[in-house]
Amino acid sequence: MMSHDMKKRLVILGGGFAGLQLARRMKGSAYDVLLIDKLNFHQFQPLFYQVATARLEPSAISFPLRKVFQGSSDVHVRVANILSVDTTEKNVVTTDCSYPYDILVIATGCTTNFFGNKNFERYALPMKSTNEAIALRNRILQNFEDALTANEEEKEGILNIVVAGGGPTGVELAGSLAEMKKYVLPRDYPDMDFSKLNVYLAEGGAHTLQAMSSEAQKKSQQYLEDMGVKVLTNTIATDYDGRTLTFKDGTEIKTRTMIWSAGIRGNVPAGIPESSIVRGNRIATDEYNKVKGCDNVYALGDVAYMETSDFPKGHPQLANVAINQAKNLAANLKKAVSGKAPLPFRYKSPGSMATVGKHKAVVDLPHFSFQGRIAWFTWMFLHLMLILSVRNRFFIFINWAISYFTDDTTLRLILRPEQTPTKE
Repeated sequence: MMSHDMKKRLVILGGGFAGLQLARRMKGSAYDVLLIDKLNFHQFQPLFYQVATARLEPSAISFPLRKVFQGSSDVHVRVANILSVDTTEKNVVTTDCSYPYDILVIATGCTTNFFGNKNFERYALPMKSTNEAIALRNRILQNFEDALTANEEEKEGILNIVVAGGGPTGVELAGSLAEMKKYVLPRDYPDMDFSKLNVYLAEGGAHTLQAMSSEAQKKSQQYLEDMGVKVLTNTIATDYDGRTLTFKDGTEIKTRTMIWSAGIRGNVPAGIPESSIVRGNRIATDEYNKVKGCDNVYALGDVAYMETSDFPKGHPQLANVAINQAKNLAANLKKAVSGKAPLPFRYKSPGSMATVGKHKAVVDLPHFSFQGRIAWFTWMFLHLMLILSVRNRFFIFINWAISYFTDDTTLRLILRPEQTPTKE
């Protein structure tokens, strides 16, 4: 039996899909595992948009990290901000203290990429965390409260909502907002005219869902338009001052709510050599997820960039890729203990999907595509199965069932932290 001190120390940065999967698979292994995250919970990103549109409560898609590792003596959780990584001294420096490692795994995921536009950064609403999704929910609901007393000129900006970026997040959010407009808001605000509420989806490319099949692109746009979303393709937003959004061709839309889902960049901790960082601020790895130019350092998931013959431009930044990379690395780390050769990571894409609204979804499988009601149920089932705990799965299922039969949700709460008076 290997004593506790003899165990190699595996430090994992980030409790997202990759970090959490790896830590769970390394329970009871020959490694002492330390999982560091700035939050004390794992957040289920694919459903952020449902929190933002008041369909699910934040707790339904958040999982306390310590709860996952209750009763496991060799996985430790620390909540801290990572300041830097020292790959020569083999140390991770956090806000609290520094942690030595034998093997380091970076699974820090992605953050919003505003492409250097300071005004977007300042005024647009991103949706890359549970907190941001709640802020967005507060803003959307507060807008309707404000609209009741606003004058005609102000009202236009309040009742225009623009989603920038036509990927799955943008499409799902725009569809969800359109459903709110149709089913929920007229009941909540019987004295308001919602015909003036516009949901815009602005996409820089020629199609929504650029990464999916042409059937999925056409159908998703058709679904959105049928639901009343104004889809603007080949439309690039260039400036926004919190009141007016300007596009490249000079057109303007008055809006108080511009939601940014048009780009992501890797969260790379300081200390990773510049030479290892590539396009999109991702860390270049070999086919074993080992970081190029570093010893005993691995990167997984969205922050990792791995080129293979099947994926010459890197792998898609999806939960499925992150989970499978973590499974492969866990197996390889266990093999290393007994001196077996590691296996390279190979990804077989199970397909991709996006949901637009009730009975409206698009699914691309490796050999065929389908849309509509069955696609929608498929989307719901697969997302439900990815949810970590049985309890959360049950709550989400009940919530979805209620909104399915009533076209309503009961979570339209504007929750803000109280402003504490500053001490003089």
